[in-house]
Amino acid sequence: MKISIIYKEENGWYVGHIQEYPEFESQGENLDELKENLLDIYKDIQKGLVPDITPSKVLELII
Repeated sequence: MKISIIYKEENGWYVGHIQEYPEFESQGENLDELKENLLDIYKDIQKGLVPDITPSKVLELII
């Protein structure tokens, strides 16, 4: 399985979300903590603990 995480550094924290679920943002003091937090969110989504969620679609363009 492969998931993509979008993140940025903001005031000493790493803030990000899973590409397919941008409405669920998390943060961490380092990238490992951010990844761990986002994987917890992803697992909850996969278990059906987050109702009425539809993943965003990703369109890749070659320019």
